[in-house]
Amino acid sequence: MTRAYISLNGEWTFHGPNGSVEQVNIPHTWNGKDGQDGGNDYWRGTCTYEKNFRQPEFDSEKQRVYLEFQGVNSTADVEINGNLAVHHDGGYSTFRADITEMLQEENRLTVRVDNSTNDRVYPQKADFTFYGGIYRDVALIVVSQNHFDLDYFGGKGIKITPKLEKGCGKIHVETFVTGTGTVEISLLDAKGNQVASGEGQDIILDIPNAHLWNGLEDPYLYRAVARLVKSGEVVDQVEDHFGVRVFEVDPKKGFFLNGRSYPLRGVCRHQDRPGIGNAISQAIHEEDMALIREIGANTIRLAHYQHDQYFYDLCDKYGLIVWAEIPYISEHMPSGRENTISQMTELIVQNYNHPSIVCWGVSNEITISTKNKRDMLDNHRALNDLCHRLDPTRFTTLACYAMCGPFNRSAHITDVVSWNLYLGWYVPGLWLNDMWVKFFHTVYPNRCLGFSEYGCEAMPNLHASHPRRGDHTEEYQCVYHEYMLRFFDRNPWMWGTHVWNMFDFAADARDQGGEPGMNHKGLVTFDRKTRKDSFYAYKAWWSKEPFVHLCGKRYVDRPESETMVKVYSNQPSVSLYVNGKLFSEQRGDKVFTFRIPLGEGETRLEVHSGELTDSAVLRRVDEPNPAYTLVKHKKSQNWV
Repeated sequence: MTRAYISLNGEWTFHGPNGSVEQVNIPHTWNGKDGQDGGNDYWRGTCTYEKNFRQPEFDSEKQRVYLEFQGVNSTADVEINGNLAVHHDGGYSTFRADITEMLQEENRLTVRVDNSTNDRVYPQKADFTFYGGIYRDVALIVVSQNHFDLDYFGGKGIKITPKLEKGCGKIHVETFVTGTGTVEISLLDAKGNQVASGEGQDIILDIPNAHLWNGLEDPYLYRAVARLVKSGEVVDQVEDHFGVRVFEVDPKKGFFLNGRSYPLRGVCRHQDRPGIGNAISQAIHEEDMALIREIGANTIRLAHYQHDQYFYDLCDKYGLIVWAEIPYISEHMPSGRENTISQMTELIVQNYNHPSIVCWGVSNEITISTKNKRDMLDNHRALNDLCHRLDPTRFTTLACYAMCGPFNRSAHITDVVSWNLYLGWYVPGLWLNDMWVKFFHTVYPNRCLGFSEYGCEAMPNLHASHPRRGDHTEEYQCVYHEYMLRFFDRNPWMWGTHVWNMFDFAADARDQGGEPGMNHKGLVTFDRKTRKDSFYAYKAWWSKEPFVHLCGKRYVDRPESETMVKVYSNQPSVSLYVNGKLFSEQRGDKVFTFRIPLGEGETRLEVHSGELTDSAVLRRVDEPNPAYTLVKHKKSQNWV
């Protein structure tokens, strides 16, 4: 008699803004459209979800029934038949309630969801939309009265700590039991073969010659299965995968995985999509992962909140190293300290077993508008200590605001530090990146430094032959990211660098680039349908998959008699054909540029490297196409 999961995702009655009533399925948000149209006027408040369900079959003397929510943003009050079952503050984590004693044959489930402004639940001020709703799965869990714990901060009741000693995996497995019983542990390899077993709630099992979880090259996963046995019967069972790996950071040499230098070079990710916000499916998670893997990134900063367990699982499966964090962001709220502690506890407890995660992010840009600095610093110390107490195996970090100087005390609390710097975008001078990093590394040679955010806006419909900072063209985004990629090559000691952002995302308070309510710093558009040219710059630097990409395909109309053509490729040479004739063959490294004449009418371009090919059509025009130029109807502004 093991546990059973019963989905409650279907057939809810939603009482929305302005008295609206509709039938919905979970996942759902009420800000799927108004949270993406700009003006900082999307509806924030309390909405109600209701659902009728029959009591599941269970033995009231031997079993318990739990109600599980995997994500409700941002405050939830859950009632069963008019009785409060659970209150939860925090929009991105799993929470549960034992509802056994509340159940009747027919039941009314009511969830009041609140994403309104307050001074105690994070986030409240940030450059992304706070979608209200029940946007991840809801389920009943029927479990034996003797079971692996379901009450402690949404955890799984099993904690797996792998260590490596002279090639032998020392796997510390702790289980947490409600009731009584004997715990039996089996460790299985990737093929399902048992490699170790034992009995007890706190045991260490050996895996001789352990197969390492080795990042992108070999993300090998084991599985731990825990069975709770009572009177010779298995009454509950939980399992989770894990990986055996060691890592470290060095201020002069960077990040190391399993003893080898492994500079972390990757992206940040927001999870939302057009029209549906955060209410996304597993297929959407998989599409995001496929795009991130295509450019060859080896790390993801999952900003600025706890992401879906399914996506952490994908990171484990594909070998991407993760920076996981809570939404303690932009402004310290003295009344929100308890919430930062509970959200960090949930993040660590619920994600402890993921081998992909190497660090816990304490905060992001917290100095933007914080007034009570002493209380903020004290809260950071408390969070840092909490992380080390709950998980001494991983290091802590935080993302500093660009205007937060190197000497700021908040930058020296966590184990390592990263900065959100947009030098060359918000301020002129890409070369300032070199100066800034050199200064920090000189003053603090023993402090591990990374870039948690860097990037610039670009829209696929905006273009220029002479791109400049602030024009929002694809071409300037390419100039910017080419510089940054070379900059990181010059500084391999930086422990981690994360592009802001892999995907465009909704930020309702923002008005830039001619499309209010959006942040266009992504390498891929919000709908994931268009890879911007800069996407292929990263692919040229990081991916081993052979390719050639001809930039500027969307920049068709060009008013010059001679124009520059750029090619990105990870191949050693490319050949450019103009109107079917070989124009030039060039050897190079990642970026290839050609100046070609533009005749009257259309010019057909093809680029080849062996069997690889790409093509475009350009057109000579008399006057610049106005559709390629950013039109500012009012002063373009950042969200701050």
